[in-house]
Amino acid sequence: MNPISDIPLWAFEWAGAFLGLAGAALLSLNVRASRFGWLLFLLSNGAWIAYGIKVGAHGLVVLQIGFTLTSLMGVYRWLVAAKM
Repeated sequence: MNPISDIPLWAFEWAGAFLGLAGAALLSLNVRASRFGWLLFLLSNGAWIAYGIKVGAHGLVVLQIGFTLTSLMGVYRWLVAAKM
C-alpha cells in the first residue's frame, strides 16, 4: 500500500499553498531565520508535485521540478555554503 495515496488530495493542495506562502514571507523579512524559507519552498514543491501527479497536471509537475531545483540552489547557498 502506498502511504501517499492515502493522503487526501486537498491536503497536498493546501500544504503546497501555505508552505509556499510561508517560505516567501520568511524570505521577504530578510532576517536571520529567512534562510529557512528555502526549506519551506522545498516542502511546498514536494506537495505540489504530489498534487500534480495525482490530478494529472503534468505542466504543474514540470514547473515544480524546476522550482525544486531553484529551491535546492537556495538551500545550498543560504544554508550549506553559508556555513563554509
